[in-house]
Amino acid sequence: MIETRSKMDDRLPNRIVKGRASASARSGRFEKLTREIVLDGWTPEEDLVAPRPRTEILPDTSRTVLARNQSPDIPFDRSVNPYRGCEHGCIYCYARPTHAYLGLSPGLDFETKLFTKKDAAKQLRAELSKPGYSPAPIGFGANTDPYQPVEKALGISRSILEVLRDFGHPVLVTTKGALVTRDIDILGEMASRGLAHVAISVTTLDRHLANRLEPRASTPALRLGAIEALAKAGIPVSILAAPVIPGLTDQETEAILAEGAKAGATGAGYTLLRLPLEIRELVEEWLTLHAPDRKDKVLNLIRSIRGGALNVSEFGARMKGTGPYADMIRQRFRLACRRHGLDAPRPALRCDLFRVPGRAQQLGLF
Repeated sequence: MIETRSKMDDRLPNRIVKGRASASARSGRFEKLTREIVLDGWTPEEDLVAPRPRTEILPDTSRTVLARNQSPDIPFDRSVNPYRGCEHGCIYCYARPTHAYLGLSPGLDFETKLFTKKDAAKQLRAELSKPGYSPAPIGFGANTDPYQPVEKALGISRSILEVLRDFGHPVLVTTKGALVTRDIDILGEMASRGLAHVAISVTTLDRHLANRLEPRASTPALRLGAIEALAKAGIPVSILAAPVIPGLTDQETEAILAEGAKAGATGAGYTLLRLPLEIRELVEEWLTLHAPDRKDKVLNLIRSIRGGALNVSEFGARMKGTGPYADMIRQRFRLACRRHGLDAPRPALRCDLFRVPGRAQQLGLF
């Protein structure tokens, strides 16, 4: 086996990496040189087994933990993300390309090289305490999942929720991790004051398909169990059929919503699969390895909802798609929500309870 340099990627062809969704450490778009492994005939291909990549925890030295956005497609203008990269490894994750900015692969590196903000709670406390800060719901888990496996040991997400509780700040939690139930004590207290809402994402009810699409996320059954536990604790919870993958998971939309409602969800949402930047090649590679008989169908259906392309980035169209097939998904979703009582308006989270701890008490002395 020899190595050459080219505009390819660092991988063994057609190799499934156990426990990971990506099959390659495909280089990001900013790299000038990448490596390509070439079989020279001396070593039988079946003997070339790529080492199983291990998860690495690296420090995130960002000076701020509060990110802002102006997207009309999402219901918040600010978010907190304690982790960069996600061990859940969802092959379709729209956050994967952000690893390219770090000189890393949106493929295996995104799943295995995780950057953590260990002082995230301290940073958030400082930012919320700034004079003139005006509260509005914070999206928690908008980029990568706050309840991915490493959170169990690190507890960064819990420390962030503690800050938001202490400040009386509203939060919208989105996750695929059943670990969210660990923080029911905090979320329940916040929900009783109108400060918290949780959304649980379920892509498929098929455990085996989920294991290939999102190998280290909680199983679909555990996510439904988390919805039930949250609902019983009085925490408003929605189920997200996200992303809907045309030709692969779209036939499950009604069943996902039905199971979510049965578990106690009172709201629902969905998005259609997006393939921006490096995600397109990663998903195509995944389809080749795991669903070769459906690959052409899936890609053609995606083109049908994206105006003939595999991705559209315009606001308003990128989440739900356009065209007859996208309209059919939209109508099916609306009917299923109506059937299962998931179409009621969600109560707005309160912003009037926001207080900087200590500041009000000090003012009260005068």
